[in-house]
Amino acid sequence: MTGIYTFGPFRLDVAAGILFRGAEPVALGQRAVALLHLLVEGAGTPISKDRLIESTWPGLSIEESNLTVQIAALRRTFAEEPGGENWIETLPRRGYRYVGPAVANERPSEGAAAHAQPAPALALPDKPSLAVLPFTNMSGDSEQEYFADGMVEDIITGLSRIKWLFVVARNSSFTYKAQSVSVSRVGRELGVRYVLEGSVRKAGQHVRITGQLVEAETGVHIWAEKYDRPLDDIFALQDEITLNVVGAIQPSLREAEIERVKRKRPENLDAYDLALRALPYVSVAMPAEAVKAMPLLERALAIEGDYATAHGLLAWCHEILFTRRGFSKVSREAAIRHAHAALAYGRDDATALALGGFVISMIEHDRATAFEAFEQALAVSPSSSFALFFGSTALAYAGEAERAIDWAERALRISPFDRLNYASYHALAVGHFQRGRYDEAAHAARRAVQSIPSLSVSRSLLAAALAKLGRIEEAKAVALQVLSLEPTFSAARFCAAIGLPTALAEPITGAWSAAGLPP
Repeated sequence: MTGIYTFGPFRLDVAAGILFRGAEPVALGQRAVALLHLLVEGAGTPISKDRLIESTWPGLSIEESNLTVQIAALRRTFAEEPGGENWIETLPRRGYRYVGPAVANERPSEGAAAHAQPAPALALPDKPSLAVLPFTNMSGDSEQEYFADGMVEDIITGLSRIKWLFVVARNSSFTYKAQSVSVSRVGRELGVRYVLEGSVRKAGQHVRITGQLVEAETGVHIWAEKYDRPLDDIFALQDEITLNVVGAIQPSLREAEIERVKRKRPENLDAYDLALRALPYVSVAMPAEAVKAMPLLERALAIEGDYATAHGLLAWCHEILFTRRGFSKVSREAAIRHAHAALAYGRDDATALALGGFVISMIEHDRATAFEAFEQALAVSPSSSFALFFGSTALAYAGEAERAIDWAERALRISPFDRLNYASYHALAVGHFQRGRYDEAAHAARRAVQSIPSLSVSRSLLAAALAKLGRIEEAKAVALQVLSLEPTFSAARFCAAIGLPTALAEPITGAWSAAGLPP
C-alpha cells in the first residue's frame, strides 16, 4: 500500500499505517487504519461488508461484530470534528461508505519512484530492537524544542537500561530530526524492529505529550499514550513522562515479542526465545502452567547456563509448585538455588534481580537479601515493572504495609494493563488489611480475582477482608471458592510457608477462621 490521503484535518499515511490529525498521530489499531484506507480510497462508493472483512482480516473467519467495533472506533475519532460522526455512512445489509470531506490522494510520481534508491536494510539484532525518533515540537516555542529533545534523550537512556532490549543511540536516531519519514524506512535503515515516535505541544501552562510504539515492518501499533500535565516544573515533568513512557513500553514490547516468538518453529528457538515462550505460562502462577514452562527454561539454561532471567523464571516456577502444590522440600530447595543464581548472574538485569529477590523473600525469608535485590533492580531500571510488582508483594507479606502500597500504586500507575498486575493488587489487599482499611483491601482483592480467577490466594485475601467488615455470609461463600480451588488450604501452613510476621499472621488467621477456612 502506498500513498497519502488527506481529508478535513486528517492525513492517512498508508505506507506507515498511521492516521494523523494535523501533525499529531491518532491512536488507531492496524485493522481500523486498513478499513479507513479502503473507505477513503473509494470515497462516495459503497463498499460491502464482505470486501471490508476479506481485505482487513485476510484468510480469517471472523464475526461481523469485529467489523462493527472497528467502524465505531473510526467514528469516535471523527466525532471530534463538526458532523464527523456522520462521515462513515451505514448502508443497511450492504456495507459502508465514506461521505465526509473531499479526499485528496498524494502519490509519488512514477519518475520519483523509479529513481528512488532505498537505503539497504540493516540486519536485525538477535534481541528486540528499538529506535526513538525525535519528538515533533508542535508548539512553535523553541524552549519546547529543548524540552522535547531532552525528554527523548532521557527515554533513550531509560530504555537502554533494559537488559533484553537493543536501543539505537541518540546520534543515529536524531539524524531523522525535522524529517518526515515512515517507520518502515527507519526500521530498515537503522536495523530495528520497533520505532517510538511522538509529539509535544504547549498550550498555556499545560503541555501535551503523545507517544506511540510501532512495529516497523508491519506498521502495527504496539502501544500509544497521551499525557496532559501542568507546566509547573519542566524538568520534573520531563522525568515523570520519561519514567511513565519507559515503564509502559516494557510490558507492551514484551507482549509483542512473545507473539513474535510464538510464530517461530520450536527447533529455531534460542535461549531468549525459550524464556519468552515460558513467560506466559509462569505468569499465570498456577502449578499446571508452571510445569509447562519448566522444560522450556531448562532448555534455555542448557544453551546458556548463566542466563540470569531463565534462572529467575525457573526459580519462580519452583516457588509456584512449593506454595501451591504441597510445600515440597525439593521444590523449595530448587527455587532458592535458581533464585540465588539469578542474583549472581544478573547484577545488571532488573528482571532477574526482581525474580530472584521475590523467591528469596517469599520462601527463604531472607528479607534483607531480597530487598537489596529489589533496590538494585530499580537502580538498574527505575521503571522496571517486574521489580515494582514483585517488590510490592514481597514488602506486603513482610509486613511493610505503607511501603508495599506505595510500590504497588507506582507499578499500577506505570503499567496498569500488565499481565502481572495481580501481584500489586495482592500487595494492596495485604497492606490495607494490615492497616485496618478493609474496604480498600476487599476492593484490591476483587481486582486480583478479576485478573486471575483461578488463583486461590486472591480469594483468600477477599474472604479475610469481608470477614473483618462483618460480611460473614459473603466471606464464607468466598471461602468455599478458595477450598474448591485449593482443597488442602491451611491458614497455619500458609503463614509458615510465606513467613508472615506475627502482626500480620494473627489478624489474617483470625479473619480466615471467621470465614470458615481451616486453621
